Amino acid sequence: MWELRSASFWRAIFAEFFATLFYVFFGLGASLRWTPGPLHVLQVALAFGLALATLVQAVGHISGAHVNPAVTFAFLVGSQMSLLRAFCYMAAQLLGAVAGAAVLYSVTPPAVRGNLALNTLHPGVSVGQATTVEIFLTLQFVLCIFATYDERRNGRLGSVALAVGFSLTLGHLFGIYYTGAGMNPARSFAPAILTRNFTNHWVYWVGPIIGGGLGSLLYDFLLFPRLKSVSERLSILKGARPSDSNGQPEGTGEPVELKTQAL
Repeated sequence: MWELRSASFWRAIFAEFFATLFYVFFGLGASLRWTPGPLHVLQVALAFGLALATLVQAVGHISGAHVNPAVTFAFLVGSQMSLLRAFCYMAAQLLGAVAGAAVLYSVTPPAVRGNLALNTLHPGVSVGQATTVEIFLTLQFVLCIFATYDERRNGRLGSVALAVGFSLTLGHLFGIYYTGAGMNPARSFAPAILTRNFTNHWVYWVGPIIGGGLGSLLYDFLLFPRLKSVSERLSILKGARPSDSNGQPEGTGEPVELKTQAL
């Protein structure tokens, strides 16, 4: 429980709240229909992607800029953060998302609000198909995050923030036609709370959580394995205190997600 006494821990929690608030505010805001006609998919995809890229650049060195419970779950599956930190991140993300949607609701004319860009299944798409799509969308997204955040890579090319943002944009360009491109349970949860509409809402939790978990397992155990013992992984999950100058083993040291923030 040493993390609860750490100022950096609480700064990271606030960063997740703050970043998710802005992500939802700008993403949902760009998804509203101000004029009659079809939704501009490219506009929505770029808005979400650019919002995330901006936030990764702004708070990535503070919290890792997960801004997404599925991403946090993926890091937890990979034993790259403690259970306590993961729980607090997810709580902050959900609260931040609801706060961002509430601000957007309050500043938007009633005629424009609609369902506040609530994620819904396209007519003809079954819940099974929608869940599969959400799994694949989040899987490619988490793979990109794990690869670009990986501190073991030598000579990383390009911008981490842009790479993550483009991966999210790609998911939206495809997924909007099927499910509205959830990819983030907090993003889906916020408008559902404000509009009190939870029809098929479980799809936007189950799909991204499974996709995130699979992405973590695929990258950390198959594509680019992290050679850690079971005891080291358990130590990280329990939130072992960071190593000191006497050379404590890495597996019991600083939570791994803090080492993956050099953006």
